[in-house]
Amino acid sequence: MQAGETLVANPQQKVEIVGAGLAGALLGLLLARRGFAVNLYDRRPDPRHSRAERGRSINLALAARGIRALERAGIMDRIRPLMIPMRGRMIHEQNGATGLQLYGHRENEVIYSVDRGALNRVLIEAAARHSGVALHFEHTCIGVDSNGGGVRFRDSHGSERIVAASPAFATDGAGSAVRASLASSGTIVAREAWLDHDYKELSIPDRDGRHALETNALHIWPRGGFMLIALPNTDGSFTATLFLAREGINSFAALGAPAAVSEFFEQQFPDIAALIPDLAAQFAANPTGRLATVHANPWHSGQTLLLGDAAHAIVPFHGQGMNAAFEDCRVLDECVERRGGRDSPRSAIGISAGPVLQSAQWSELFADFTRSRQPNTAAIAAMALENYTEMRDTVLDPGYVRRKALAVELEKRFPDRFIPRYSMVMFHPEIPYAEAQRRGVIQEEILRELTRDPAFAAGEAPPGQAVSFVAAERLLTERLPPIV
Repeated sequence: MQAGETLVANPQQKVEIVGAGLAGALLGLLLARRGFAVNLYDRRPDPRHSRAERGRSINLALAARGIRALERAGIMDRIRPLMIPMRGRMIHEQNGATGLQLYGHRENEVIYSVDRGALNRVLIEAAARHSGVALHFEHTCIGVDSNGGGVRFRDSHGSERIVAASPAFATDGAGSAVRASLASSGTIVAREAWLDHDYKELSIPDRDGRHALETNALHIWPRGGFMLIALPNTDGSFTATLFLAREGINSFAALGAPAAVSEFFEQQFPDIAALIPDLAAQFAANPTGRLATVHANPWHSGQTLLLGDAAHAIVPFHGQGMNAAFEDCRVLDECVERRGGRDSPRSAIGISAGPVLQSAQWSELFADFTRSRQPNTAAIAAMALENYTEMRDTVLDPGYVRRKALAVELEKRFPDRFIPRYSMVMFHPEIPYAEAQRRGVIQEEILRELTRDPAFAAGEAPPGQAVSFVAAERLLTERLPPIV
């Protein structure tokens, strides 16, 4: 298929998607390529013709799970120009010292900084180019039937209409109107577990078109109970995000006055204060965002399915919110393929003849999808919360750094049994999140058993001298089956 070529489908069944953000646009493209007629709705104006909302994106880290889904949709060539590789965490200590902690020991073990708005535009453009997708912007979802049978929208003129959910997919984000409507009717149970820390974004300008900090790293300023991070942008700037308690001494509540903001940054992040000339103005202008983990059960009602953040939003500290949502899209597409594949063979350019799934089939598919994904999204939600403590505090612990080095050495020696948990999550999409979490617990126990030697704990000997790899092999063989 040539670049820019229009895909032609033979649509036979309509599907409605509420929310044209990252997950919604990707899902729309995948289903259109399979032969469905997709209606994609969003409350916002068309992002191709409007500016992104400022100060709320939390720069995105694209990793292997997300890339695998984008490759399935055939659009990675359009996304690669947006990607900046990050090889590891650049740790900025309060005394000014810095150090790079690599994510992995292989060259391809990197994650990528990508601009949310630019990525969303590419996905929307790809969906719009497909003849099987119809885009409906400035359509606000105001509720769904209690049985999930219809979705009500209000357009920019105030007119309302109901669209039959046959089926409908809710990809309208962490604040999902569909989820709220289903929960208020008692059809599903949903709750939001709010973190007591909020976030605020700041922009570090470029220096004559170049990055003011190391380009190929995710920068972290860990300060124990809070932290600042910064990810590179393609224009030479960085997007920095401050994660801070809502109340207390070091908190957003204590930073109401410009002088307090300047003093706080001079004390905690003096190198950043020097890089942002309009720091106080940005701090005052940009909104403070809240962070929550969304729990919903079930994810489906009638012909309506929650997907991505609408079903399982997580905190951003493992860089997996977008990746998990993209993985949802891939898994759902695979579920559709398994149920409709024999009746809808793919053509040479990857388009089906247009499957038709009956209501009962969609209900069964939604149930299968939910059973498959819920254990995995619960696992990444828990790991994301754990990673906040690691990022803001543990990365400064010399013992942590030595255990991390030992974990890398174990992976090199026993790659069929030991892969660090972070690597399983970020670089191995074939390993489900739940399995990465399970193996990670066992691996941490083994690491602690192997590092009881006082010489290792004191940093007086390298892993090869302070750790018995004969004992390591025995423990791994006893407790961890080979990775398939």
